Amino acid sequence: MDEFKEQMNRRLQQLAAAAEPTFWGFLGCEFVSMENQVVTIALDAKRHHLNPIGIVHGGVLSSLLDNAMGIVVMMARPEEKVVTTNLNVHFVSPLYEGRLFVTAELIHQSRKMLTTQGRVVDQQGNLGTMGTGTFRVI
Repeated sequence: MDEFKEQMNRRLQQLAAAAEPTFWGFLGCEFVSMENQVVTIALDAKRHHLNPIGIVHGGVLSSLLDNAMGIVVMMARPEEKVVTTNLNVHFVSPLYEGRLFVTAELIHQSRKMLTTQGRVVDQQGNLGTMGTGTFRVI
């Protein structure tokens, strides 16, 4: 493994450990990988993640996107603090109990603003939710 990848993996492991006692851990998020500037996280969607009609709650899906896109931003600006200023979410099709994967990547950045995009799919790769996020360096 080259030195850059090793540094990125160490940083990601630090972020995952720091996030464990926060909403990230409460929700049940897991870091999967970061390859070619694309972050992948996962969630085993369980009954308590569902809404009354048996599909994954929109708040859970929005949070997954925010978490994954936030990691992308923190990796792009490791020495700075960033906050979400806008989150656009499109619920394309219902997602159900089971393993969900979220991918996110940076699509634009300026001195103070970063824009990302993300997707939530099920184990079969079916797209359920997609979104964009804007983050501000504070």
